[in-house]
Amino acid sequence: MTRYIFITGGVVSSLGKGLMAASLAALLQARGYNVRIRKFDPYLNVDPGTMSPYQHGEVYVTDDGAETDLDLGHYERFTGVAAHQSDNVTSGRIYQQIIARERRGDYLGATVQVVPHVTDAIKAFAQADVEGLDFVLCEIGGTVGDIESLPFIEAIRQLKNELGRGRSISVHVTLVPYIAAAGELKTKPTQHSVREIAALGVAPDVLVCRCEHPLPESDRAKIALFCNVPASAVIPALDAKSIYAVPLQYHAEGLDSEVLKAFGIEPGAAPELSRWIEIVDRLTNPEGEVTVGVVGKYVGLQDAYKSLNEALVHGGIANKVKVNVRWIDAELFEGPDGDIAAHLEPCHAILVPGAFGERGAEGKIASVRFARERNVPYFGICFGMQMACIEGARELAGIADASSTEFGPTDEPVVGLITEWMGRAGLEKREEQGDLGGTMRLGSYDATLAGNSVVASIYGGTAIQERHRHRYEVNTHYRDALEEGGLVFSGMSPDGTLPEIVERPDHPWFVGVQFHPELKSKPFDPHPLFASFIAAAVKQSRLV
Repeated sequence: MTRYIFITGGVVSSLGKGLMAASLAALLQARGYNVRIRKFDPYLNVDPGTMSPYQHGEVYVTDDGAETDLDLGHYERFTGVAAHQSDNVTSGRIYQQIIARERRGDYLGATVQVVPHVTDAIKAFAQADVEGLDFVLCEIGGTVGDIESLPFIEAIRQLKNELGRGRSISVHVTLVPYIAAAGELKTKPTQHSVREIAALGVAPDVLVCRCEHPLPESDRAKIALFCNVPASAVIPALDAKSIYAVPLQYHAEGLDSEVLKAFGIEPGAAPELSRWIEIVDRLTNPEGEVTVGVVGKYVGLQDAYKSLNEALVHGGIANKVKVNVRWIDAELFEGPDGDIAAHLEPCHAILVPGAFGERGAEGKIASVRFARERNVPYFGICFGMQMACIEGARELAGIADASSTEFGPTDEPVVGLITEWMGRAGLEKREEQGDLGGTMRLGSYDATLAGNSVVASIYGGTAIQERHRHRYEVNTHYRDALEEGGLVFSGMSPDGTLPEIVERPDHPWFVGVQFHPELKSKPFDPHPLFASFIAAAVKQSRLV
C-alpha cells in the first residue's frame, strides 16, 4: 500500500522544502522503506528549460531526458533514487495537456474547468508509476496563499479524502522569525499560515518550523495549541553547517518518527544512518583543503550551478578534503585589463562549466589557456569542453579563426549546431530556427572510451552512460588537427559520430566532457571524474 506525504510551505519562500523532503525521504529509506519524491511547480512554463538560471537556478536533467526543477537534484543526491519525467510537473504542462485534449474533443463537449479537469490531472500525476513504493512525497512549490498554487492545494485536498484515513498526511514548512529588538521568536506567522492552509481543507499533521534560534518548549506548545497538532509534531529546523547534516538533525528532532506516527505506524528500531554520520564526519574533520576556480557566466547566483557545487563537495568527501570554490565571472578576463593570473594563480584547479551564448566565452578560453600553459588541473563541462577545443584549435592547431556557430557565422566552425542524432526513440532532428524548449540532446546516452585513455582509468572501464543537455557539438572534421595539437578524443558516441570526451595525456589533469557528470554525483557515491579532479587538485596544492 502506497502512502502519500504532501509537503507545503508558508509565510515566505526559500524555507528549504526541497531539502526537508529529501531529508525525510532519506530517513524513511534508512528505515527500510521504498520512497519516491515528486515536485509540483505552479508556474506556467511547461518546464524550466527556457528559463534564465537567474530566474530559477539550474535546470536538472533526468536519465529519460526531462528538464526539471533543481529540487529533483536534492532528491537524487539524498536518496540515490533516479528521478523520472513523471516526478516533476508544472501548471504549464498540465494546462498544455488539457488544452490539447479539449482541441481533440476528448471531453465530449463538456465545459473544461479547474475543478474537476485540472485537479484530476494533478491527482493522476501524483498517483502514476507508484508500484512497489511505500511512500510518495509530493512537494508543492511556492507559498500557501499564492494564486498559482490553489489548484494543487485543492487537488491534494481531494486526494486525501479519496485515499482515506491512514493513506496520506500533510507536512507544512513554516517560519518562526526572531525579532531582535524584542529578543523573541514569534509564532504568529506560523499560526496565520496554518490557518490559511487549513481553510483550504488541508490541515497539517506535522509542522516543520524554520528558525534561527532554538525553539523553546513553551513556543512549541503554543504552536501546537493554536495549530491543532501534538507538541511532538512541531519540529524545529535550525540552520545546519552542511546540507548533508540535515537528515541527522531532523532525525534528532523526531521528524521521521512523527511522520510514521501520523500514519499510525509504530516507528520501531532507529534508522540506519551510518553513511550520513560518515559523510558529516568527513565534512567537519577534513585532512586538508584545496581551492577550485569555477570560471562561469552565472556566478552571481550559486543555485545556477547547484549540482556542480555539490559534486565538488562530493569530490572533497572522496578525498577527505575541504573544497573551497572560488566563483569567477568569465567576463573579468576579457579586454586589455583582464588580469587572469591574479584570479587563477591562487587556485589548485580550474573548472569551466556549461553555459549558453557568447557572453564570457573569450574569458573561458583564456582560462583554458592558463590551465594548459601552467599545468593546472582543468575540467571542462559541456561548454567548457567546447571552449577547450576552440582554444586548442587556435593556439596549437594553427586555426586562428576557430569559433562556434553559436556565436554567429564563422569560417572555422570547430563547434557547430547538432541537427540530428540517434535518440532513445530513434533519429531525432532539430531545425536551426525551431523552438528552444525541449529541443536539445537531453538525458542519458552511452559513450565508448578509448581503452588506453586517462578517463578509462578513472571510470575503470570503457562503456559509460552520462546525462546531456546541449545543442552544439565539437565538429569531428577538426579531430585530426586537434589531436596533432595534443587534444585527444578519448570518448565518442557508440556510432563514432559525436565527441563525448577530450583529454590531454601530457598534462597533469586535463579533461573536457560534453555531458554533465555533476548530475549523477552523490555524497555517498561521488562521481569518479570529480573524485579524480579533486585528487589532482590535492596533488597540485602540494606543488605550490
